[in-house]
Amino acid sequence: MTKPIDNPAPLATIIGAGPAGLSAAWELTRAGASCQVLEQDSVVGGISRTVNYKGYLFDIGGHRFFTKVSLVEKMWHEVLGQDLLSRPRLSRIYYKNRFFKYPLEPMNALLNLGVFESSRCMASYALAQVKKRHPEDDFETYISNRFGHRLYSMFFKSYTEKVWGMPCTEIRSDWAAQRIAGLDMVSLIRNALSQLLPKRTNGRVIKTLIHEFVYPRLGPGMMWERTRDLVEAAGNPVRMNASIDRIEWDGRRITAIGAGDTRFPVENVISSMPIRNFFRYLTPAPPAHVLEAAESLSYRDFLIVALMFREERMFPDNWIYIHDPSVDVGRIQNFKNWSPHMVPDPATTCLGMEYFCFKGDKLWNRTDADLIEQARQEIGRIGLGDPAKVFDGHVVRVPKAYPVYDDKYQEALTVIREFVEGIPNLQFAGRNGMHRYNNQDHSMLSAMLAARNVMGGRYSVWDVNADEEYHEAGGMVSEEELANLERTQPRVPSRLGPK
Repeated sequence: MTKPIDNPAPLATIIGAGPAGLSAAWELTRAGASCQVLEQDSVVGGISRTVNYKGYLFDIGGHRFFTKVSLVEKMWHEVLGQDLLSRPRLSRIYYKNRFFKYPLEPMNALLNLGVFESSRCMASYALAQVKKRHPEDDFETYISNRFGHRLYSMFFKSYTEKVWGMPCTEIRSDWAAQRIAGLDMVSLIRNALSQLLPKRTNGRVIKTLIHEFVYPRLGPGMMWERTRDLVEAAGNPVRMNASIDRIEWDGRRITAIGAGDTRFPVENVISSMPIRNFFRYLTPAPPAHVLEAAESLSYRDFLIVALMFREERMFPDNWIYIHDPSVDVGRIQNFKNWSPHMVPDPATTCLGMEYFCFKGDKLWNRTDADLIEQARQEIGRIGLGDPAKVFDGHVVRVPKAYPVYDDKYQEALTVIREFVEGIPNLQFAGRNGMHRYNNQDHSMLSAMLAARNVMGGRYSVWDVNADEEYHEAGGMVSEEELANLERTQPRVPSRLGPK
């Protein structure tokens, strides 16, 4: 029997206790407004949670805390205080038993490749300048024209195809243009030469977030666990294991949310759940074309195999990109280098072997034991660890980790946004809530602005860098910050349409 709860409803009901959902709850709580959070999982943080396996802590991927938005940065520091550590950053590319600096530096790359291979790469680059391929519709052509086909094959092809599960010849060139921001071989060499003399201010070398970032002492989950505790301490509940199975509306407004035998009346809703799921649960069902648009949205899934080694130090990087097509692993995290507090025994190390896949494919369906064994063999094959020193492992599968930007998603989002605009007490926020492959700070800000809208604001959450109302006094988020936010967000490739 369905039972109602919390009548009257709080000002806002938030779906999801990831960075978006809990940031919205934090913003409302700080303003003295009432809210509740409904989370289907038993832990908070979403894909920014920290997994605790026998005292070994690891991320679902690595999560640098980096932002150019003061509102987000202020929340991080207020919540974490002294537990927000400053950490050195090192990430490299692994290719054919050698490490290459990332971002690529021409001299480092050429020295690592050796005289013979470097000569072949330069010859390939020279040929590309003489015989440019046209049209530049796809990722492969665009990159090859600027770096030569040989360097493209080494440093762009394998990793890109691992992450996105599609050939580079089918990825639109506009993603390449965004990713490399107009760089080519000549500009890379010019930039490398300009870095020979360090820039100084008052006699001190300038440090930037390229070389350093902040990170919670016990991983990103620490941020969201503490946020939950602060929200609940103020009297706003975060309800765990609340698996939503219906979202009631009357044709004009969302009226209630059902989770099992519990019905939650609502006043305003901020949803960070995947759009596809939201519309599946909408009762009565939305118009057919809206449901069809939601169902057309697709996702790239992810799994991580954590391997524990009886080894104190392995390599200095926070993470390494694996550009070796002979192994499935795409990226390797060394969580001890993110924070020394991530391992319970300093004589051991925990590595995160990251695999990109689709739910239901061969890799996803392998047993945990098989995946741990595959990860052991691959770490040995590429020479980054001794399989004999692995004493334990743990697998975490993450569905809907990356929203896919295919040929249909923009049209689908247009249909969905037009429909949602007719429901005044509903807003979407966050990565899956907006089907946007963004960083943590963008998810947080979108939710904070949605929370402000509940309290009378008029922010366009979907167009966070384009809305004129961000100029208004007291907005606390400058136009410059919002523009910087957009520039720091990762890009996602879309598939090339029929020629």
